[in-house]
Amino acid sequence: MTDSTVRRGVHTVIGVLVLCVMLFPVYWMVNASLQPSGNTLTAGFLPLDPTFAGYRRALSEQGDNLVTSMIIAAGTVVLSLAIATPCAYALSQFRSRWVSAGLLAILISQMIPGIVIANALYTAYERLGLLNSIPGLIVANCSSGIPFAILILRSFMLSLPPSLVEAARVDGAGLFRAFVAIVLPISKNSLITAGLFSFLFSWSDFLFALTLTTKGGVRPVTLGIYQYLGTQVQNWNAVMATAVLSAIPAIVLLVAAQKYIAAGAIGGAVK
Repeated sequence: MTDSTVRRGVHTVIGVLVLCVMLFPVYWMVNASLQPSGNTLTAGFLPLDPTFAGYRRALSEQGDNLVTSMIIAAGTVVLSLAIATPCAYALSQFRSRWVSAGLLAILISQMIPGIVIANALYTAYERLGLLNSIPGLIVANCSSGIPFAILILRSFMLSLPPSLVEAARVDGAGLFRAFVAIVLPISKNSLITAGLFSFLFSWSDFLFALTLTTKGGVRPVTLGIYQYLGTQVQNWNAVMATAVLSAIPAIVLLVAAQKYIAAGAIGGAVK
């Protein structure tokens, strides 16, 4: 047995151990959701007597919150891409010193603590009547999705050959038509990547949901789980079942779009 084989074996074992440690909370969440009502600390390591009562209760009590989160996340994706895509294309085409200043401003906006943005939006929303509303939460979540999408999309669009758009212009296409017919289809991978991360930002948001909703009419699932903890301390299977249900959309999207994410993330690295 060579030294390289031994090293690969050691690295494999270490990788498997690290993976097990990282996935154990997910396993315990699923395991606890299948246990009878009670404290998760006393639950068995395996669900020998599984029950779906927690999932039935979670769907009946948190189903509306899941739908609300899905609507908010979908709206965030649409609005983020609608604003970020033309902005990213403009920043990739213009050659000016102000482009660097604009990119710096975008990076700085990503560093602003969320609680600062939430407090500022609360004051504005109170005057505009957007508190406790789905459009208000969509706009708030876009404050995270738009800057990130601009950076991802611009990185890819820098690698687009100018001759493609020029050829479309020669054929009679206007700027907008060339953008829609040429740039957007070529940028599919980066669009999917930016849209997926915008979805995840919105789907996992808790701060904006807690700050900008003061009534129970609009309640995303993250806020629903938080409020669930105070009333279901003796029924952790329902709490964990809600957590499992809220994780399914993100897992499905990540698995379905993983090849596009890889291509979109590195697409702008090679010209």
